[in-house]
Amino acid sequence: MAKEITFLILFFLSCSVHISLANQNYQSFLHCLYNNIQSSEGNSDILYTPSNSNYTSFYLSSIRNLRFVNSATTKPLLIIAPTNVSHVQASVVCARENGFSIRVRSGGHDYEGLSYREVDNSRQFVIVDLANLREIDVDVTRGTAWVQAGATLGELYYKISIKTNLYGFPAGICPTVGIGGHISGGGFGTMLRKYGLASDNVLDALLVDSNGDLLHKDSMGEDLFWAMRGGGGTSYGIVVSWKVKLVPVPPIVTVFTINRVMKEGAIDLMSKWQSIAPRLHEDLLIRIVAQQIYEGGERQVQAGFNALFLGECVQLVELMETDFPELGMRRQYCKEMSWIESALYFAFYTSDISKEALLDRGTEPYRYFKAKSDFVKEPIPKSALEKVLSLILDDNAGVIIMDPYGAKMDNISETATPFPHRKGNLYNIQYFTEWTQHDTTTYEERMRWIRNIYDEMEPYVSTNPRAAYINYRDLDLGINELVDGISSYEKGRIWGEKYFKGNFEKLALVKARVDPSDFFWNEQSVPPLFAGDTLLSFYFDA
Repeated sequence: MAKEITFLILFFLSCSVHISLANQNYQSFLHCLYNNIQSSEGNSDILYTPSNSNYTSFYLSSIRNLRFVNSATTKPLLIIAPTNVSHVQASVVCARENGFSIRVRSGGHDYEGLSYREVDNSRQFVIVDLANLREIDVDVTRGTAWVQAGATLGELYYKISIKTNLYGFPAGICPTVGIGGHISGGGFGTMLRKYGLASDNVLDALLVDSNGDLLHKDSMGEDLFWAMRGGGGTSYGIVVSWKVKLVPVPPIVTVFTINRVMKEGAIDLMSKWQSIAPRLHEDLLIRIVAQQIYEGGERQVQAGFNALFLGECVQLVELMETDFPELGMRRQYCKEMSWIESALYFAFYTSDISKEALLDRGTEPYRYFKAKSDFVKEPIPKSALEKVLSLILDDNAGVIIMDPYGAKMDNISETATPFPHRKGNLYNIQYFTEWTQHDTTTYEERMRWIRNIYDEMEPYVSTNPRAAYINYRDLDLGINELVDGISSYEKGRIWGEKYFKGNFEKLALVKARVDPSDFFWNEQSVPPLFAGDTLLSFYFDA
């Protein structure tokens, strides 16, 4: 821990924020904010400038990846931490009037750090940090909840659980992930086969657009409401709140984890799983985490079959004996619990802790990481699986996580929301590597490993395009190029069609309508595609 703290201190000593407080635009920007942002405690609890003693700690508070805590990373001119929606509106208006770009941070889990940094450091920017906007209002009678964008998944799950045991919400397993970004990119978790994505369960939203106006579902228009549910919310504005549909959960759910190494038939089981998992009953999800372990003094690849079943153990055992007997699932593997306990199980690998653990928003960054993703449409040959998994035995190997689709995901059109990875996809793959050493050699070796395994998988995954999941953001896929201050659509297509397939063009048309000046820009924000009003209307009336 002392080494981590020393590293962070050295980072901030070695960096400088390239501004002058005498800069006219900056002074004008501050003046605008002070005039438009009011707080009962004054503005010191909302505005964090480099001269504030707590600027550094607040900046670090929602950074999750040490890759972007280094001397090459330019920090923001200012961090704005709104305590009400009017502060968000003022931030947009003042930034736009004074020529500053905005990065929006809810949980700080953007895999490439785009919620708090700019890649080429060429633009002066500010962060709007939504951590103070995290009110959650659960309406059990209607089975809905309004959730502010700064709330985390853990906070939402906890709030639902103290109100009712009849409902849950189908979103991710990491409790510190911010609601704002998670839903904006789709958001999937252990109930996706029953209820689809988090974004499939959005009923309404509040968004501040590039003019500083606060829009809801009816006032923003059908096209924008479509685009923000999976197309990346910060391409179009700042989402400040989501209204979501809660989903019924039984009083008892069942989880299990069965680990198998190669000598126990892990390859055969994984090979069979590819065809079986997407066809299982919609109440059952079995994911795989393949990783390196030490056993008997040697490295081995372990496949962990990790499952949630929305029902009791006796039903689960019957299903497994019928549909996947090879795994050897028996009653002794079952752990029956409530839905909220299952959220703890997947987040912390145990349910024997207080659910208040879900309220922990995390602290300073403690690891470096890099991720990539794929979608698989045809079972990967056993021989190819064996070859790829052998790479997990490397010195600097990461993990491979496989999440099955099918069921509900097959029944939603790929154009229903911007998230297009529906029918025909067997499962999603996340390649993930993390490390804690602060040296260039480790960094290079880890990055080499993940890019190598990604290259090795190319013959076996989706093509035309090779698809990816935006919430596993990957700048290796490409970044925007500015032409006269506006993102190039043709350059954006290089990465955009991998995330959104044919929906990318529709997203770009919406962008041109609601943010034609490309104010809400980042390295992988949707670029505007300018077309006549007739064409735009045609797209969304069809």
